[in-house]
Amino acid sequence: MNHLFVPNSGRVNLKDIVFDEKLSLKVDQFLREYEHVEILSQYGLPVMNKLLLHGKSGCGKTMTARALANHLGKKLKTINLGNIVSSKLGETSRNIAAAFKMVETQEAVLFFDEFDSLGKERDYDNSDSSEMKRVVNSMIQLIDSLPKNSIIIAATNQLGLIDEALIRRFELKLEFHNPDAKYLDELYDKLISKYPEEYQKVNRIYDISFAEAETIVMQEVKENIIKSELLKKEQKMQQDQLHIICEN
Repeated sequence: MNHLFVPNSGRVNLKDIVFDEKLSLKVDQFLREYEHVEILSQYGLPVMNKLLLHGKSGCGKTMTARALANHLGKKLKTINLGNIVSSKLGETSRNIAAAFKMVETQEAVLFFDEFDSLGKERDYDNSDSSEMKRVVNSMIQLIDSLPKNSIIIAATNQLGLIDEALIRRFELKLEFHNPDAKYLDELYDKLISKYPEEYQKVNRIYDISFAEAETIVMQEVKENIIKSELLKKEQKMQQDQLHIICEN
């Protein structure tokens, strides 16, 4: 069963993610419900437990899923649907059902990456096409019967490929896109603050994703460190040579 899940490396905190104002309000709304779950339950009001994260790649969907699970003190069980669907289509429904069952018993967060794999057009023969429909119907039934103490999060870069019936199952939909300059500057400031001031000079590029900005910072900081070390070595060699000359 464990072969279905993708390993999650490291912990992510919500403070590590820069949300724009609209996303921040929706994330806060979701978390506030869980902070007041007891009083809401007294009035028969269920908290949201089905989230759909969609939008451009590299803008924080996976990090958000990991951070939300961490904030709520729940384990995150990640499944890459693209791998399951493309490998053994006939076993997909059974594998997904098993994943739901495991998450229910552990009260964990079930995270489906590449959720659009359930709707992508492929060159299926008639039998495979029917099987894919069964997979989608099975997913709908599993989502509908998800216990309120479990959470499902799905992420996709291609919302338009997903069956509308599946989309309607998610109570909260979060759209991710390239951040404005204001939010990229917040990220740049947060990232470079981890390093000594001498290494913080970075060429800030805009109209890109958070992931692309992070790559830029890492590359330029590494280059700054290497240049600094080379300069120190060169200066030391010059000092050594000067010392030899003075001795002679």
